Amino acid sequence: MRRNSFLLVPLLSLLLHAYIGVRLLPALQLSSSGLAVSSALLLLSALLMPAPLLLRLSRMPQGAGDALAWAGYLAMGIFSSLFVLTLLRDLVLLPLVLWTLWHPLELGAWKQASAFAVLVSTAFVSLVGLFNARRTARVVPVDVPIAGLPAALSGFRIAQLSDVHVGPTIKRGYLEAIVRRVNALDADLVALTGDIVDGSVEALREHVQPLSALRSRHGSYCVTGNHEYYHGAHGWVREWRSLGLRVLLNANEVIEHGGARLLVGGVTDYSAGHFDEQHRSDPLAAARSAQKVDARLLLAHQPRSAPAAAEAGFDLQISGHTHGGQFLPWNFFVPLQQPFVAGLARLGKLWVYTSRGTGYWGPPLRFGAPSEITLLRLVAAR
Repeated sequence: MRRNSFLLVPLLSLLLHAYIGVRLLPALQLSSSGLAVSSALLLLSALLMPAPLLLRLSRMPQGAGDALAWAGYLAMGIFSSLFVLTLLRDLVLLPLVLWTLWHPLELGAWKQASAFAVLVSTAFVSLVGLFNARRTARVVPVDVPIAGLPAALSGFRIAQLSDVHVGPTIKRGYLEAIVRRVNALDADLVALTGDIVDGSVEALREHVQPLSALRSRHGSYCVTGNHEYYHGAHGWVREWRSLGLRVLLNANEVIEHGGARLLVGGVTDYSAGHFDEQHRSDPLAAARSAQKVDARLLLAHQPRSAPAAAEAGFDLQISGHTHGGQFLPWNFFVPLQQPFVAGLARLGKLWVYTSRGTGYWGPPLRFGAPSEITLLRLVAAR
């Protein structure tokens, strides 16, 4: 049954590409050879786009699978922009078409110009998006004002990595560049807020090895994201611990810094209970401590852990998951699922910082939502 449902994906891809072909190709007034080439490219895209999903059903060698995934994800990203822009073009043209029912108007030039505009815009978005996705994430400094923060913790710096998605298109070299940039920050603590990987331990062990080189004053802390559960979270927890990461599964550690105490808590992914009941996310458990602490920090992959984190008494939650939308049109859909999309926000007394992600998922594109290595600095609230 599952295999049959996957076979519907190529059919849907063909239908959506056919819509683009019908709406754009006649308007472009191409020669017969140009029309044949354009139709062939649309057909190739339609066949490639489902490849990353269908690869899960195959036993293709990893090298060939990664190459096909690269092609499929690129096709998926280009198609996304092409489809949205084609749809917008039709919405713009619709009033003009209706106007011609009562007032004759020649629309040939409008249709041709708008079709070319769709192609040029798609090319621009795709090229800029590919460059933004493949470059090493920039450092984004953020000050977080905490009420009652002791002087010893004022200026405490946390380097956050999130949603790297080491997998078919992100490999060891990409991660090594990120680690070098983080280490140059000389942070007090490194926090990894989930979705670090997008594949099995066996396939990616070599490519996550650079995480062992992360350096900070108090070490590296990590929580699971939803993608870890897609690929064997228990195995990844063991692997991360072997690399020296401190994995917090509804637990915490108390850090002493200059005589002050910071509780660093971490929860399993918001959806983890659907995969393993023992991993159900529990911010209250992550807040419990016999020690008196001066501030509480929570690592939680999804922003929607925030209401429970506020109830548990945390001062700051740092999250990821949303990618800031990554590229159009997905930034319009993220708010339907998550209370925060990107940046610093407030929920009662709780600060929530949502990273746009340090890597990317799926299509190697980022447009309007740049990747980031976040450098959070705790400061005393005035």
